[in-house]
Amino acid sequence: MSKLLQSVTLGVLGSLLMATAAVGAEKPIKIGFPIPLTGEIPKVGESTKFAAEIFKEEVNAKGGLTVGGKQYPLEFIYEDNESKPESAVNVTLKLINRDNVVAIIGPQSSRQAVPAGGVANDNEVPMITPWSTNPDATYNRPWVFRAAFLDPFQAPVAANFAAKQFQAKTAAVLFEISNDYSKGLADFFKNEWEKKQGATSVVAFESHGPKDQDFSAQLTKIIASKPDFIFLPENYSFVALIVPQARDLGYKGPFMGSDAWGSAELMTLCGKECKGQFFSTHYAAAGATGSTLEFINKYQKKYGYVPDDLAALTWDAISLVTQAIVNGGQVSGKVEDERKLIRDNLAKIENFDGITGSMHFDDQGDPIKCAVVVKIDDTGQFTKVDSVCPQ
Repeated sequence: MSKLLQSVTLGVLGSLLMATAAVGAEKPIKIGFPIPLTGEIPKVGESTKFAAEIFKEEVNAKGGLTVGGKQYPLEFIYEDNESKPESAVNVTLKLINRDNVVAIIGPQSSRQAVPAGGVANDNEVPMITPWSTNPDATYNRPWVFRAAFLDPFQAPVAANFAAKQFQAKTAAVLFEISNDYSKGLADFFKNEWEKKQGATSVVAFESHGPKDQDFSAQLTKIIASKPDFIFLPENYSFVALIVPQARDLGYKGPFMGSDAWGSAELMTLCGKECKGQFFSTHYAAAGATGSTLEFINKYQKKYGYVPDDLAALTWDAISLVTQAIVNGGQVSGKVEDERKLIRDNLAKIENFDGITGSMHFDDQGDPIKCAVVVKIDDTGQFTKVDSVCPQ
């Protein structure tokens, strides 16, 4: 071997050893992510993974997570739940039993988070869902937490804003019948609207199935009822189908959406038909400052697009879990003990300043935090027009 080649080889080996040392000599802290990388909402999984990778890389570049004076590298394990409830259950069990993760972040959608939360709670593994807003995900489940507000809060936010913005007295609702999130939020909204506007003020309440692509039958009924606006508590993939079809059928009125509109892929799929519409959500990238802006800039630099609420909520969820780990003061090496320590310390976090806002937690593990309403402007950006905080 030439001296030059020997020198280069030794240099490479030295760099590798230094890189290994940089993430700490201790065993990694393994956290599982059961996320939708395929299926109905793959952009949700992508946003989750991208945010998580930035977080992990930043921590490991500093030597790992410092707990009790020692540094532990983070290891994130991603499993595809295929946007299906049954797959969410299966991959959550894999992460628990095969991979021995100490905590779970996800699933995102309530349709997967509700059943997966049952699995995590039964197996006494701490889980925090970043995006699920259906109350059932955490209800009476002491091992399950969330980073998002709840639909009983979101429904009046959407209803009050629509009533004021559109001067509306009547509303129509279209939702996915098999989706815990969509059906639950539709019901919460209907109850809230009728409480304020009267028993017959929801003039159409239509549903569809999880695989439907043609909504002409439901939209024809809705348009015939002449609502002042249409409320769509739908995943962004359905929004991109429903809004253009409604326009094709002659509907000229406004839409009010919910946080599941908030994917970075919405405008790619929906285009100009979604411009000018409003939806309630967790944060607005346009006009962000401080740590929120820092997160947006590094995400955009690395991946080439502005992070959506899924990415921001994922960052907050990971921050909560890692704070609980640090607050525990030790990593014992016994998975069951570590899981309990994380759960106990998650429950002890009273206040948290995240990039989606400040929050504190109730006894169900649900954050009390503000919501924002955004307008999709002429450039396709989600621009904040209102902020609503719990009383």
